[in-house]
Amino acid sequence: MRASPALYLHVASLEARKAMSYRADFWINVVVSFFAQLGAVWYLWTAIFRTTGQATIGGYNLPGMLQYYILVILMGKLVRGQEFSAGVSQDIYDGGLSRYLLYPVSYWSFNYAQHLGALLPAAVQLVLFMALLPLMGGGVGDFHPGPVQFLMALAALGVGNLLYYLIQLPLQSVAFWADNVWSLSVLLRFISGLLGGSMLPLDLFPPGARAVLQWLPFRALFDLPVAAILGRLTVAEWALGLAVALGWCALFWLLAKGVWRKGERSYTGVGI
Repeated sequence: MRASPALYLHVASLEARKAMSYRADFWINVVVSFFAQLGAVWYLWTAIFRTTGQATIGGYNLPGMLQYYILVILMGKLVRGQEFSAGVSQDIYDGGLSRYLLYPVSYWSFNYAQHLGALLPAAVQLVLFMALLPLMGGGVGDFHPGPVQFLMALAALGVGNLLYYLIQLPLQSVAFWADNVWSLSVLLRFISGLLGGSMLPLDLFPPGARAVLQWLPFRALFDLPVAAILGRLTVAEWALGLAVALGWCALFWLLAKGVWRKGERSYTGVGI
């Protein structure tokens, strides 16, 4: 017996309502978190452009660079999701996984439905600030993507979210043998941010490094959806980026499946 898609939709709906029930936390994340990150990059890149005296750096002028970081902040929340919630590792550690081994439901599908439902606050933030972005001054508001760019970015966001989840699965599955895997999530956040375009646009890397980075999984997480909506990619470049990302999705799924099967043999279900 297999669970119907309606069950996963219901799970996602419950998780979304739970995520939106904490209104104070939602608005703190919307206002404080966003503007704290934006303020840091705003002053940093304003100082860099002023000090160097250059009109463009890595193909970006100052307004374009700020647009990039605004979109990275917003889209990055949708890609990463609730990365530090440690749902998988916590279920393994406290024995909560046991009920999924008995129920007629795929644990991974159930957990991913929860993961998608929890993205609602980030989706609201993305829609809200992208609606306000054209109103910003200093050239930053010169942002008018067409429907094709929106669709390209949306597809890249979906694949990027799935890829990040699948990269995390084998790391979270280490909880079968270790009590704490939080440090692995921190390491993933740093590496993916550096090599995926969250910390720096990949156009600032040397040409040789960019040639390598386009074949790694991290570019699809941040640089690909942002570059797509900014119109910096051709359809062929976007399609290649998606194909590479889907290939990495398959690889990490196989890796996670192997680690999971090995971990299940040592799982006791006793918990803390």
